Amino acid sequence: SAPAFVGLKLNGGLKWLSFEFAVPLAMLFIMIFIIPPLFRSGVVSIYEFVERRFDSSTRLILSVVFQISRALGSGVMVYTIAIILQAVLDIDFVYTILIISVITIIYSWQGGMKAVVWGDAIQMIILFAGLITCLFYGWQLLQDHGGLIDGFPQERLEVINFNWGLGADEEYGFWPMLIGGFFLYVSYYGCDQTQAQRMLSAKDETTIRKLLLANGLLRFPVVFLYCMVGLFIGGLVTLAPDFLADIGAMTQKYFPEEYAVNGTKPDLMIPIFIIKYLPHGFIGLLMVGILSAAMSSLSSTVNSLSAVSVEDFFNRGKKKLSQKKYMMISKGAVIFWGIVCMACSFLFGGSKSAVIEIINAIGSVFYGPVLVTFLLAIFSKRVNHIGMNTGIIVAVTINLIFSKTMQNIFNIDLGIDIFWIWLNFTGVVFTIIVAYAVSYFTGHRTDIATLEVSILPKRSDFYRKEVFILIGFFFVILLFSYSLPSILS
Repeated sequence: SAPAFVGLKLNGGLKWLSFEFAVPLAMLFIMIFIIPPLFRSGVVSIYEFVERRFDSSTRLILSVVFQISRALGSGVMVYTIAIILQAVLDIDFVYTILIISVITIIYSWQGGMKAVVWGDAIQMIILFAGLITCLFYGWQLLQDHGGLIDGFPQERLEVINFNWGLGADEEYGFWPMLIGGFFLYVSYYGCDQTQAQRMLSAKDETTIRKLLLANGLLRFPVVFLYCMVGLFIGGLVTLAPDFLADIGAMTQKYFPEEYAVNGTKPDLMIPIFIIKYLPHGFIGLLMVGILSAAMSSLSSTVNSLSAVSVEDFFNRGKKKLSQKKYMMISKGAVIFWGIVCMACSFLFGGSKSAVIEIINAIGSVFYGPVLVTFLLAIFSKRVNHIGMNTGIIVAVTINLIFSKTMQNIFNIDLGIDIFWIWLNFTGVVFTIIVAYAVSYFTGHRTDIATLEVSILPKRSDFYRKEVFILIGFFFVILLFSYSLPSILS
């Protein structure tokens, strides 16, 4: 994605790689417990599934939570593109946002979900080619300046740090990244309309298992390459004073407040590296790759928001919309959400965090409650819609208070600073406790509507080859990450 490419964390070294530890386990969990009942139910909006178990109010609350979180997340995406265009084309921040938003809205409006799928495939090829190009030239430049070891502290080669991530200098500890990351990925890939719609569009469950397996296996090597690019550029900042000076000059020009505090904005490192060191043909290729990645993600979100809005707020009740009216409202919803996402992008101009952290920290406020709602819908008969609704609202509210990122966005300081990855875990815990407690006192339903699908996993589901491959790969990446400092040094 564009935030992953552009928004590498300053001084982070290879710690971001620990964010991938939970991916194989999350894909395994989704493969067995989440996607099968959703796929068999035949729903368009996955929140329709929740309504069948709880109530229309639960569906609407979850739908609103999704729309708020994705609109904010997409605002980060637009902000990311604006940073790139600002650095490359030297044009005003406002104009860059307007340009990219209008273009994305137009092709989302015309192409729908088919355009999103094809856009994903094309941008991935271009972006990966650009990534390899950055690695090649970054390595060559490092060798010209004395090599990686001379420009990079050895402790920043460390990936695994067995701490709980509770102290000020203990971010990206092994346990928070594994526990919090597991809940984040299960919720994102299994219970987020922007991702689930891709799998629900598959022809059968076998295809879905293949998609989840591919995601579980391919994310780690791609993110490893991202981290290596960051490693090379981090070393180059130390070894090439003119490169650091260019980053500082660009920061001073466009982000004077951050320049006064930090001297540089880490989100500008990749764009300036591309402009300064890569051949012009590759610059164009990589700009296309990054922009298409961001536009593809934004288009996917806009289409998902449109689908959820129409299904959850317009195409309800016994009288369904005609095909013509459905399409007309869907097109209008695409335009509306495109404008909302564009407006949200202006919230992040003064943020002190890297964009890759912002976009994940925003999602972490909401992922836990959303995940619990689906799990209780599938596996529990002791929670009613009153308890579920209360659990969602209370957990999201608590996470909003705990979230330092949200405090920064709205210029509020509550004196609370919890590492954002833990919000996925706290969201799960608070939602479960409140949902069961409120349901106990209000009386759980005895007339729960049948979902009319086979939802419980079969014994054979645990012995599929994909399960063993993902478990094995989990231990492989742990061993590789633990050995990485020795390998690189």
